[in-house]
Amino acid sequence: MRTPPSLLSLTIDSALLNISSISDLSPLPDHIICDLFLKTLSAGKLNEKVLKLFIATGKDEILSLIEAHNIQQIHSPVLPTISFKMSCTTISDSEVDIVIAAINPDLKSFMNEWRPFFSQFHLIIVKDPDMKEELQIPEGFNADVFTKADITRWWVRPPHYLLWLLVQHIANLKTPATPFFFNTLYDPYRKGADFVRGYPFSLRSGVTCGLSCGLWLNLADLDAPTQALKPGQRNSRYVDAVMTVPVRALLPISGINIAFDRELVGPALFPALRLAGEGKFRWETVEDIWCGMCVKSGRGVKLMEEVVPFFQSVRLPRSAVTAEDCVVEMAKTVKEELGKVDPMFSRASDAMAEWVKLWKSVGTGSSGA
Repeated sequence: MRTPPSLLSLTIDSALLNISSISDLSPLPDHIICDLFLKTLSAGKLNEKVLKLFIATGKDEILSLIEAHNIQQIHSPVLPTISFKMSCTTISDSEVDIVIAAINPDLKSFMNEWRPFFSQFHLIIVKDPDMKEELQIPEGFNADVFTKADITRWWVRPPHYLLWLLVQHIANLKTPATPFFFNTLYDPYRKGADFVRGYPFSLRSGVTCGLSCGLWLNLADLDAPTQALKPGQRNSRYVDAVMTVPVRALLPISGINIAFDRELVGPALFPALRLAGEGKFRWETVEDIWCGMCVKSGRGVKLMEEVVPFFQSVRLPRSAVTAEDCVVEMAKTVKEELGKVDPMFSRASDAMAEWVKLWKSVGTGSSGA
């Protein structure tokens, strides 16, 4: 004879049917929350909203189950509806371009998922030069597509900020950086933080931020040897913190998730260094890493051992006071010092010098650095 369902199981089943409309689970006993979580997971109803509902209970058992099932929470930025305000400064939507590198022709799913964030800004979609198919872009976006022909013409767009991601980048660019003295409360200008005891008052005004580097979640930007040794490694640790890279410290950047002040460092964000026969995987390229070296003052891994000492010792003349001047002087030094190591560096030097000429030709002069 079939055993009738218990009142508890019926209650859990009822909660599962209405899980999307429940606002608080914390009053429930731990074992009931755990049973409901597992049934929700089995039923395929564990979406982002429901996951946050379970996390909000703060139950150690739930957090352990989430970790055991390798469930990753999606951290979505909260975007302002009209303009972003930082202190007394306002950046209007028209000052922001979002740059999207299209390496696959079908952008419908990606852009529809990001519609709440992308729709208010102008989009620059750069099509992979080797892509033959037409891009599939959903309606409702203010977007311009740049193809190989446009890239050949070396386009430069007027607005002040070219952004790969959104709100925190804007905040970083409009907030002073503190490269001369490290603050152990991270970003001292953030609400709830400040400069710690012992921080020099003469340095608390900071300097203008020229470059903002974003986070890497899921598949980290690893080099080829590390990627080969740890093919399944994923980064699921979200750290809500902002730090300034100290002066004279070198860093590798990724062009996928950065924002920069065009007038301050724009000419330096040129991917001049390219390896012969490099592939399309992130770990097979070094061009944006070269940008990171320039903006701070396999084969690619070996060459980096030559590049790092060079950038650690390079000094530019005091007459180089703009970003364009610095890139030109850097190009000369690259050819003199690194050109004898590998002819690739001489080609990079020529490309940097040519890029500055093109940058100046379209009237995008930068302010004093």
